[in-house]
Amino acid sequence: MFRSEYADVQPVELPIHDAVLARAAEFGDTPALIDGTDGTTLTYAQLDAFHRRVAAGLADAGVRKGDVLALHSPNTIAFPTAFYAATRAGASVTTVHPLSTPEEFAKQLSDSDARWIVTVSPLLETARRAAELAGGVREIFVCDSAPGHRSLLDMLASTAPEPDIAIDPVTDVAALPYSSGTTGTPKGVMLTHRQIATNLAQLEPLMSAGPEDRILAVLPFFHIYGLTALMNAPLRQGASVVVLPRFDLETFLAAIQNHRITGLYVAPPIVLALAKHPLIERYDLSSLRYIVSAAAPLDAELAAACSARLGLPPVGQAYGMTELSPGTHVVPLSAMREAPPGTVGKLIAGTEMRIVSLDDPDKDLDIGEPGEILIRGPQIMKGYLGRPDDTAAMIDPDGWLHTGDVGHVDAHGWLFVVDRVKELIKYKGFQVAPAELEALLLTHPGIADAAVIGVYNEDGNEVPHAYVVRQQAASGPSDLSDLSDLSEGEVMMYVAERVAPYKRVRQVTFIAAVPRAASGKILRRQLRERA
Repeated sequence: MFRSEYADVQPVELPIHDAVLARAAEFGDTPALIDGTDGTTLTYAQLDAFHRRVAAGLADAGVRKGDVLALHSPNTIAFPTAFYAATRAGASVTTVHPLSTPEEFAKQLSDSDARWIVTVSPLLETARRAAELAGGVREIFVCDSAPGHRSLLDMLASTAPEPDIAIDPVTDVAALPYSSGTTGTPKGVMLTHRQIATNLAQLEPLMSAGPEDRILAVLPFFHIYGLTALMNAPLRQGASVVVLPRFDLETFLAAIQNHRITGLYVAPPIVLALAKHPLIERYDLSSLRYIVSAAAPLDAELAAACSARLGLPPVGQAYGMTELSPGTHVVPLSAMREAPPGTVGKLIAGTEMRIVSLDDPDKDLDIGEPGEILIRGPQIMKGYLGRPDDTAAMIDPDGWLHTGDVGHVDAHGWLFVVDRVKELIKYKGFQVAPAELEALLLTHPGIADAAVIGVYNEDGNEVPHAYVVRQQAASGPSDLSDLSDLSEGEVMMYVAERVAPYKRVRQVTFIAAVPRAASGKILRRQLRERA
């Protein structure tokens, strides 16, 4: 068993809105949220006052403790106000992918038994159709304005009393995000106020921030990574969060330059762009002090190329999952130059870990031996909503959550994640990690992105199949011709020269883009369906 080397933290038994905004009066006129495109700013004093007025408006509309409110929005400066207002009114918030189809949205509404929706006017038709399909939705509110719908802006003028709800942080669910569905049916992950707030306290000593910091929020707030690293954590510490609704490279780079961003929390595709894209040279990124990547494996060579190009400390990594509120490991900001390449960090305070054999789950492995990662700590989810069997399959009777990730620990406690258990390819009995092949493919100058899955050949053997995006020979926007002479044979030979025979890529398909979740995680299931 591996235990954190950091001092334990006391569980934070506060509602999440109080755990995050407890120091709002202290930070006062410090910018809390800045629209990265038009500069609209909310101070900490405004955020605190606004979310309380909206909570009063929601309560006056009928929102009650125990209700579920679906928050369906891209990143905006209104998103945190809506989230904290809903929890202050006693609701649990289920966050919805803004690009969900009406049918996907309706399934989440039905599964979570949501009674209320908060959306934005450009997404209103999707929300309306989803509500019709699901049934049971009492009202749809909008963050901005739309005919026939009450707006959160109007609620700012509410004279209704602020709700005084008795919230039990230990048992009451604050957030109900849905797992990514990359390895199965999406499930509602019940995260209590205490679980989320305690995880913030566990992370804070290692990822500190303050009023002098500016964090760029481009990864989505609806995903647990964005909700924690880009919303709850920086707002708890008084940093300014610059908000972008989606990732567009030029807008992203302009926001770093114009708002003097100090810290980035990103996913590997953005690290790839920072390492390789020619547009980087056109922007002043000198305000950046650090970059942290999470949500998917990041190759050590790619991380090094990114940091070298930008003149920064090595890109740090963090590890976790929705079911873990989400963090368990992080490379401390103070240790980025010391951490070994490729590590996802050390156990955060109050967290335990086991590495168990893939063949015998009862067998614990030692330092350097790869196996499945098991986690125990105060940040483990309450369970999957309405799915006791799935919960029991995930969390054993001793409280260990089985992550489904494969990793190993070195002698100094640094964790290295190899791959997903369910994504491992078994070629003639040998295990092949897709992430390893993907990292290798990205070192080819003609490859912009890649994903690898296992497919069965005519002999019934599972073999590695690479989906490859050709690199563009772009010296500028006017020259975007593909390196179309990169062939399937060249890709296979490039890999074959660099790996053991059983790891060779046996099939290659060129595609326009690798399908990814909003978090940056490769949607391998879509590639399997395509294959």
